[in-house]
Amino acid sequence: MKDTAQRNITKPLDRNGKIYVAGHRGLVGSALVRKLEEEGFTQLLTRTHEELDLTRQADVEEFFRQERPDYVILAAAKVGGIYANDTYPADFIMKNLQIECNVIDAAYKNQVKKLLFLGSSCIYPRDCPQPIKEEYLLSGYLEKTNEAYALAKIAGLKMCAYYNRQYGTHYISVMPCNLYGINDNFALENSHVLPALMRRFHEAKLSEAPCVTVWGTGTPLREFLNVDDLADACLYLLDHYDGNDFFNVGYGKEVTILELAELIRKVTGYQGAIVLDPSKPDGTPRKLTDISRIRAAGWEPKIDLETGLKKTYEWFCKRYETGDFAQR
Repeated sequence: MKDTAQRNITKPLDRNGKIYVAGHRGLVGSALVRKLEEEGFTQLLTRTHEELDLTRQADVEEFFRQERPDYVILAAAKVGGIYANDTYPADFIMKNLQIECNVIDAAYKNQVKKLLFLGSSCIYPRDCPQPIKEEYLLSGYLEKTNEAYALAKIAGLKMCAYYNRQYGTHYISVMPCNLYGINDNFALENSHVLPALMRRFHEAKLSEAPCVTVWGTGTPLREFLNVDDLADACLYLLDHYDGNDFFNVGYGKEVTILELAELIRKVTGYQGAIVLDPSKPDGTPRKLTDISRIRAAGWEPKIDLETGLKKTYEWFCKRYETGDFAQR
């Protein structure tokens, strides 16, 4: 498929327009709110889960009828790590499909000017060629441990594309790689690998534990993008792009899980050993996104991994003593 992203240019969003950020308290949503406020948006719409349950169609439609947002960023989702995805697949597919269908269709019915849908790089086949290009979507089998979540995100991406094609809407989908940063989820039972390791190394330092155990062989390769870079990319696309392509958003470089653990050990100042547990699952062997398409559209990542980890760890340490460090 020929990449046409660089030719689809649009007018920047109206900073005085109403913009609804669904999922504003999560890792991605809170970064988007910070970015939008920094860029001068004056009418941000947000609702907590208690105020608006996005899995309830009637409630979502009533919210859109009352508020009439000009723009929507759909960052709300049920998310989790390998254990949570593998243990609760029915929850992951059902809740994510409900959220996507309700919000995307309500946006169409209420003439939202632009919508941005947040997906995930787990939409791609487990064993597809590396780095992963957007055209590899649906070219092979998914990773079984997060298949339910991936299928839901593929459905959301396709829903945006089909609404654009059938109704002439302006919906953009972005597929981030592994994210981390301020407001990440550090709860050990359902967090992703980077925040889980950061918390475990921090607690091992405090208790002077002799070692920290890392799941798997340590060999899988992963790409990590700071969530503030993702927020920057999302607003860039909303301001500058108006086509029907979807975009990978990544850092363009990868590290092994063991290298990540060693870097986190350095950032946290932990002095003990790292022990690998190969009896635990590795997940996908390698996952590096090709970001040529978004680069062609004019965006580049800016925050290197070590700098991003230091900033994240500073934020985590300030909240650790009060317990205010898990995703809300």
